[in-house]
Amino acid sequence: MSLTLLLRCNNLDETRTFYQAVLCFEVFDTPGTLTAEKHDGKLIFTEQDLWQSQPMCSGTLYFTVPDADGYFASIKDAVTVAWPIQDMPYGSREFGIRDCNGYYLAFQQQD
Repeated sequence: MSLTLLLRCNNLDETRTFYQAVLCFEVFDTPGTLTAEKHDGKLIFTEQDLWQSQPMCSGTLYFTVPDADGYFASIKDAVTVAWPIQDMPYGSREFGIRDCNGYYLAFQQQD
């Protein structure tokens, strides 16, 4: 089963640039939204106020990547790192960042 999240963003252009140029996601424009995909993970962003609130999420959005160390090395200087690359007690190697809208994203590699 795949999962796609629809999230509110502050600015579609800023979000497009962040996900495409900084995180190297594939980015697609659709009417009123922006889709960002990487390694079978998909996020859809909208500027519309569908929820009558600012962009927010009380959790962390996890993406599984084949090489967490390499990906961290390639983006760490261009992002706000929430936690550095590390081995977690539950068996993954991962790191976390905050995106341009304040969402927490984690990128994990599982053995």
